[in-house]
Amino acid sequence: MITGELKNRIDSLWDIFAAGGLVNPLDVIEQITYLMFIRDMDDADNRRAKESEMLGLPHKSIFADEVQIGERTVAGNQLKWSVFHDFPAEKMYSVMQEQVFPFIKNLHGDKNSAYSKYMSDAIFKLPTPLLLSKVVDCLDDIYAQMAQIQESDIRGDVYEYLLSKISQSGLNGQFRTPRHIIKMMVELMQPKATDTICDPACGTSGFLVAAGEYLKENHKEEIFFEKQNKEHYMNSMFHGYDMDRTMLRIGAMNMMTHGVDNPCIEYRDSLSDQNPDKEKYSLILANPPFKGSLDADTVSADLLKVCKTKKTELLFLALFLRMLKVGGRGAVIVPDGVLFGSSTAHKAIRKELVDGNRLEAVISMPSGVFKPYAGVSTGILIFTKTGHGGTDKVWFYDMQADGFTLDDKRTPTTENDIPDIIARFHSIQSLPLEGKVDSESCSDEVYNEHENPRTAKSFFVPKEEIVENGYDLSINKYKKIEYKPVEYPSTQEIMAELNELEMEITKGLAELEEML
Repeated sequence: MITGELKNRIDSLWDIFAAGGLVNPLDVIEQITYLMFIRDMDDADNRRAKESEMLGLPHKSIFADEVQIGERTVAGNQLKWSVFHDFPAEKMYSVMQEQVFPFIKNLHGDKNSAYSKYMSDAIFKLPTPLLLSKVVDCLDDIYAQMAQIQESDIRGDVYEYLLSKISQSGLNGQFRTPRHIIKMMVELMQPKATDTICDPACGTSGFLVAAGEYLKENHKEEIFFEKQNKEHYMNSMFHGYDMDRTMLRIGAMNMMTHGVDNPCIEYRDSLSDQNPDKEKYSLILANPPFKGSLDADTVSADLLKVCKTKKTELLFLALFLRMLKVGGRGAVIVPDGVLFGSSTAHKAIRKELVDGNRLEAVISMPSGVFKPYAGVSTGILIFTKTGHGGTDKVWFYDMQADGFTLDDKRTPTTENDIPDIIARFHSIQSLPLEGKVDSESCSDEVYNEHENPRTAKSFFVPKEEIVENGYDLSINKYKKIEYKPVEYPSTQEIMAELNELEMEITKGLAELEEML
């Protein structure tokens, strides 16, 4: 979490943009992303130069003596942040607009890379030299603050805090998934170095970034010390699709600032015929759009065969099953209506998950998880594509707290079911806990989920019972509430207490009158 002086400085940066006339959150984040990338590029080049000098190796700086910008040749060193940030405002603005920005737009040699595709039409939108000067100074202060904080993921925390500024839903029902929920889902699935991971509605690539960070933390040697795995990690492991080019640009930059050189981030309507992917991915992590309907004519015909509907949340579930390889796994967020909806399409997709594949878990989340962006109640479905069934019984968990208050303020609290969810899920799968889980936050109960009563937070429900209930996956259908008898005083006792209180009040009033 970003707090204190660093949070104040980031908020000040946001205010500077607003005062300068840039108020669209996506535009602001996009421009900040470019500037952070330019600064990081300078830092990385300096670091490589020092490392090469220590090792006695040659180093070719990207800021060569002369750099070709269009038809002009300019001095490469003046494209470095550490040089131009000291220029007067007018000169800095000219250098940024006419030299630095065109330089970074054409920096990547591979014209088919995510970087090239989404930088090619990028626009430098800061309107005045004074605004640029203020923003550059503020970013320098933010980087100085980050350098003082000894946390490995402070860079990612800053970027996530910036992304949290996207405080309104998109036209297609998009809203930001809280980072701790993303992290929980990644830890539940435990990505492997050989996985091919996809988010067909990726937005700012939050799920892909979290999966990459998990792999770096838990499989560092396996990935970075093996050439084939490293090549896979940098170029072909992560796939993300979206229909908003601004979000795609931010998503691609987000991945690259987290160390993935060439993520496969592409413009695509995942539900349409322009998405040819079938049995391609081993892991899907997603929070697809919930609201809004589609024109059935634009939807891929094979998805409509699974469930004939215009509801995006149902079509995306059918899409996930199509895109996964046999044996591939999915962890996806769905609105509660998917779990208990009574329409033919709702029942059809749930039947496909239960009868046609292996549904493993349903985690019910409280409605406040997505506040202040939305108050919708949601759940997480975890499943494995088999193509021929395999569901024996389904694990349900009733999440009641996620470490934050469930109001619009979402302030941190000590109540948090997430460590317990992770520990219990891996206990039923006999998987070791690779991530760092706070054991003190876990339930004191022994992990014997198969014997848990229906009054517990988590329990199993056999497939036969789910089928009998019309494939209803709502936890309220199966959870039992334990009512504890409460004995109240008799009416006579209550009346006696009221009379006694009235007498005390009358006595007190009399004493007060005497004092006056």
